[in-house]
Amino acid sequence: MTDSIARPGKIIAIHLSYASRADQRGRRPAHPSYFFKVASSIAPSGGTVERPAGTELLAFEGEIALIIGTPARHVRIEDAWSHVASVTAANDLGLYDLRANDKGSNVRSKGGDGYTPLGPRLIDARAIDPTGIRVRTWVNGELRQDDTSDGLIFPLAQFVADLSQHFTLETGDVILTGTPAGSSVIVPGDVVEIEVDAPDAPGAPTSGRLVTTVTQGDVPFDETLGSMPAVDDVQRTEAWGSAEAAGLLPSAPTGTVLSPELRAKLEAAPTAGLSAQLRKLGINACIIDGVHAAQPGMTLVGTAKTLRFVPGREDLFKTHGGGYNAQKRAFDTVGEGEVIVIEARGESGSGTLGDIMALRAQARGAAGIVTDGGVRDYDTVVEIGLPVFSRGAHPAVLGRKHVPWEYDVAVACGGTTVEPGDIIVGDGDGVIVIPAALAEQVADAALAQETEDAWIAARVAEGYGLDGLFPMNAEWRAKYEGSRP
Repeated sequence: MTDSIARPGKIIAIHLSYASRADQRGRRPAHPSYFFKVASSIAPSGGTVERPAGTELLAFEGEIALIIGTPARHVRIEDAWSHVASVTAANDLGLYDLRANDKGSNVRSKGGDGYTPLGPRLIDARAIDPTGIRVRTWVNGELRQDDTSDGLIFPLAQFVADLSQHFTLETGDVILTGTPAGSSVIVPGDVVEIEVDAPDAPGAPTSGRLVTTVTQGDVPFDETLGSMPAVDDVQRTEAWGSAEAAGLLPSAPTGTVLSPELRAKLEAAPTAGLSAQLRKLGINACIIDGVHAAQPGMTLVGTAKTLRFVPGREDLFKTHGGGYNAQKRAFDTVGEGEVIVIEARGESGSGTLGDIMALRAQARGAAGIVTDGGVRDYDTVVEIGLPVFSRGAHPAVLGRKHVPWEYDVAVACGGTTVEPGDIIVGDGDGVIVIPAALAEQVADAALAQETEDAWIAARVAEGYGLDGLFPMNAEWRAKYEGSRP
C-alpha cells in the first residue's frame, strides 16, 4: 500500500553529504550547505520524468528523505531526531545542462516537474536508528548506488538542528539528505528504482521501491525568454560521475609498458646508478631537482601522468580553478602504477595537493606523486603512506600561487621535461626521469654496475687502496671477472 505524502511547504536539499560522493568529487565540505526545491517538483512512485528537448544530462540521485513531524526552531542536535516523523526514498533529479546557468541556486536544474519523486511508503523515524538507514538505486535493474547513513559526513540530526537555527521547519517539510557515489546520467526509456530501508531494525522496515521512468520531451526552450541549456566537458564529467564514464578520458600515453619484471629491476636499482647510466647515453637532464621524499626510506617507481599549473591569476582561477578542474580530472583518472608529476614551476609558496587528492590517488592505485611545489596537510599525507616527493610543506590553498591548467601533456618539473609515459624513479637521493624506450637498457646496466661496485667495496673493506681499483684497471678487472660465477 502507498502511504499518503502531503505536498510539503518546503523542500530543502543538501549539496554534498556522503564521504563516497565527496571523494569522487575531490572535495569535502567543512559544513553542510543547502538549496531549495520547488514543491511542484514532487511526484509519486510509478510516474515519469521528462528530459527536456535539446538537453542531454539528466541525472538521478538516490537519497534518504526526512519528513518533519513537529515544528523545529532552535533545536539542539540531541533533540533534533525527535522532530522527524518519517523517512522515505527520494530521487533528487537534476539537469546538468542548466546547472551553470543557475550559478548554484539549482532553481531550473533541479526544479522541473517530476524532479522530486518521493515514496512509496513512509518509515516511522522513531522505530529506526538514524545511523543505520540504507539507500540503494537501480537503473534498468542494475544496482548503481548502495550506501548507508553511516557514510554521511554529517549526521542526519545535524541537518535538522542546523536548518532550525535559520528558520522554522514545519510539519510536512522535506529534507533531502544528499546522494552517495554512483549518481549518473539517465536517458529516455530508463527506469530508476530507489529504496530506503533499515535492515537492522525490527521488521526491517522499507520504503519499497520508488519507480520513475524517463521520457523524452518535445517542447524546446525559448531563447528569447532566458538562457539556454549548455554543457561542456566539466558538466559532462560531473553528471556522469567521472571522465571515464563520460567517455572523456585522454588517449593512453605511448611508450614501453612497465612490466612486473622491469618494475622489479627499477626498484632494485638506485637513482644514482640509473642517472649514471643515462649520462653514459648522453642524457644529463634527467634529474627532477629540489624534491625530497615525504619520509625517509620512501621509494617510487612508475610511469608518468602529468599535470600542469600556470602562475596564479585571479580571473583565470575563476574560470579554471573551480568545479571539476584539471587537477581533479588528473587525480580522478590516474591509472594503477602511474606517478602524477606536477609542474608547479618550483613555486613552493602554496600547496599543489592535499590529503583528499592523495587519498584519491591511492584509491586509484597510483604509484606516487612528484611535485616541484608544496604539499598541504603534510602530516596527514605522510600518514596515508603514498610515496610523495615535493619541495616541502605549505599551508596555503592552490589558488594562492597556481591555476590548474591541463594534464597529460609534456611538463617541466624541477628543471627537467617529463612526458606522459616516461619512467619515474625516486629514492633518498631524489627523483629521475627515464625515457621509456631506454628503461630496460638503463636498468640492466645500473644493476650490473651495482654488482661491480659491491665487489670493489668488499676489496676496499679488506684494506686495498683505491688506485687502480676504483675504477678498475686491467689487472683488477681480470680478478673481478674471474670471481664471477
